[in-house]
Amino acid sequence: MPAKPKRRSTSKPRPPKKSHSHPASTIPLTAAVITVSDSCSRGERIDLSGRAVARALTSSGFRIAATRIVPDDSAQIQSALLELAAEARFIATTGGTGIAPRDVTPEATAAICDRLIEGIAERMRREGSKKTLFAALSRAVCGARGKTLILNLPGSPKGAVESLNAVVDLIPHALNLLEGRTEHSQ
Repeated sequence: MPAKPKRRSTSKPRPPKKSHSHPASTIPLTAAVITVSDSCSRGERIDLSGRAVARALTSSGFRIAATRIVPDDSAQIQSALLELAAEARFIATTGGTGIAPRDVTPEATAAICDRLIEGIAERMRREGSKKTLFAALSRAVCGARGKTLILNLPGSPKGAVESLNAVVDLIPHALNLLEGRTEHSQ
């Protein structure tokens, strides 16, 4: 039997997809986790949220430089943030972002930041609202102090990890920008 002639494709070749990726982070991905909780700081409850956030960060390529547990007290939160900003390029806080009277993490964070990065917190709330109505009650903020990025996460382990996962891919590029590396890939 004779071989069948090859058919030529009549469809046009597709242009290559444009990449929106950013250069790989060349800075060390160091992180610190601060759990803000009165009951955990008194030893009345085990810190599940801080541990969950540390595991999620480790899975995303971060080295955990330090962890802290502090009460819902603005001065102690600020002190921990200032201390850890010297040790880590990224700080995640968990807890104290709601509307209860002792929820002061956003104010403490904003007080020590040079500037706020509203889009990251907005993205967390937007993604969180797909899973729970209560995401709208979060007052979490994200900001920069020098070359350190600080992000507030909710206090529940599930909410903290889901919020982190909504933005974790932005963090290496944000850290590069804070370092002054502003080039983008073509």
